[in-house]
Amino acid sequence: MQTLSNKDYIVFLLYFVIIAGYGWWIYTKKRKAVSHSSDYFLAEGSLTWWAIGASLIASNISAEQFIGMSGSGFKMGLAIATYEWMAAATLIIVAVFFMPVYLKNKIFTMPQYLYKRYNSRVAMIMAVFWLMLYVLVNLTSILYLGALAISSISGLNITACMIFLAVFAVMITLGGMKVIGFTDVIQVFFLILGGLVTTYLALNLVSKEFGTSGILNGFHLMTTHANDHFHMIFNKTNPNYIDLPGLSVLIGGMLIINLNYWGCNQYITQRALGADLPTARSGILFAAFLKLLMPIIVVLPGIAAYVLYQHGSLQTEMLQDGSVNPDRAYPVLLNLLPTGLKGLSFAALTAAIVASLAGKANSIATIFTLDIYKPNINPDASEKKLVKTGKISILVAMAVALLVAPYLGIDKKGGFQYIQEYTGFVSPGVFAMFILGFFWKKTTSDAALFATIGGFLLSILLKFMPLFVDFSFLYSSGFAVTNANGVYEIPFIDRMGFVFAMCVIGMYIISIIQHSKGIQAKGLEIDRKMFSVSSAFTVGMLIVLAVLAALYTIFW
Repeated sequence: MQTLSNKDYIVFLLYFVIIAGYGWWIYTKKRKAVSHSSDYFLAEGSLTWWAIGASLIASNISAEQFIGMSGSGFKMGLAIATYEWMAAATLIIVAVFFMPVYLKNKIFTMPQYLYKRYNSRVAMIMAVFWLMLYVLVNLTSILYLGALAISSISGLNITACMIFLAVFAVMITLGGMKVIGFTDVIQVFFLILGGLVTTYLALNLVSKEFGTSGILNGFHLMTTHANDHFHMIFNKTNPNYIDLPGLSVLIGGMLIINLNYWGCNQYITQRALGADLPTARSGILFAAFLKLLMPIIVVLPGIAAYVLYQHGSLQTEMLQDGSVNPDRAYPVLLNLLPTGLKGLSFAALTAAIVASLAGKANSIATIFTLDIYKPNINPDASEKKLVKTGKISILVAMAVALLVAPYLGIDKKGGFQYIQEYTGFVSPGVFAMFILGFFWKKTTSDAALFATIGGFLLSILLKFMPLFVDFSFLYSSGFAVTNANGVYEIPFIDRMGFVFAMCVIGMYIISIIQHSKGIQAKGLEIDRKMFSVSSAFTVGMLIVLAVLAALYTIFW
């Protein structure tokens, strides 16, 4: 059984004390303000651009990246980094086009946007939808995968690890968005520092395995001995094509995944909704720069573990129940770290998990309190009552996640793919509803309802249709490949693209028919001047896009 040394525990305890102490200081300093719901849920006007950017990354990077994405790096290589690098481009789109709409129309929650743009029925359906998704998919997967990783490194019981993570996250979350936002800055520091230490060790291990030294030699050896792991775009003969189907990662379903996640997701947008537009945009641009760095931390270690495994090392460590489990790559590497540094990387992993749990729990509290409790249960609730209700909902959501997480089979599918695929059942319809609501004033509430419910049902239909319909005729176009059972299946990223297109077409037809009958839609306040950006933002945006173009050119 792997355990941490006393020095590792000291390093980890230092991290815990810094986070808890700083969080408590922020909370006590702003305790009076936090009694107001807008400050508790949004930290209105309090977060700086660097706090917003750091909080976006801290909330996004968690166990599914460290463990799941490293595992995908072991299995399929650098191509999995498309989730991170395409996110950098997506963040720029969100900063330029999405944030002005939200802030101009004083939107603070995603259901509130749906209420203003469509009606209360659409808003309520989506509020319940999001709560179920956040609790039963996101919160559970972060909690379980995080506990699994910590258990494999420390030797502690997985249930004890889940309880520790939940309690730690609740401690931060109960202080409100201000505490989350500013502690996330420290969380990101530990996350990046500890993550880089692990990557440094992994590259050095590869160098030593082949009789050389240095991280640059290690990287060169990885590109030589695992050249197939350094291509961003797969062809349909690649066994991993079903997860990352060719050009769809650039111009297809991957855009829908990212635009929905970064632009239509309470969990993410909440960090910027309490700021003014220049601050929000600067914070989002900062997050885009950090996103460029993430594959170095979460993907390269997985590829390094693959090279070591192929060369005869880590043979026993990578096995689980007699077969290779890619999700063991990152924990195995952490266990090879020297004393002290292991504690630092352990703190980095914990920081990522706790920050994501805290952010997700706060979003759950915000949606439940402001979009369900206040308008439907207690319209006259005081500010103090709203904050108290938010705190109670956090405790309930975390308790539910603790109880159900072990029974969902999250570790069987591969953590990262588990979240992406199951979130993908709702993403196309939700994104269609948002994007048409933004930029086409004729979009009606019935059209939005079609996208919400119809998009989900279409996703389910296309998921299970291969059991009854032979999709081999789509193979030549690359839109269907054989799965592990030899059945022709549409890759879930392409499936999302198809569902999105069908939702848009359906919404257009419904809206045109209703408009011809005199039914008017509620438009938002939009002005072209809203989308103009500062020269400083333009320079930063161009740098991000140039780096992305270079990366995809080099590793195509």
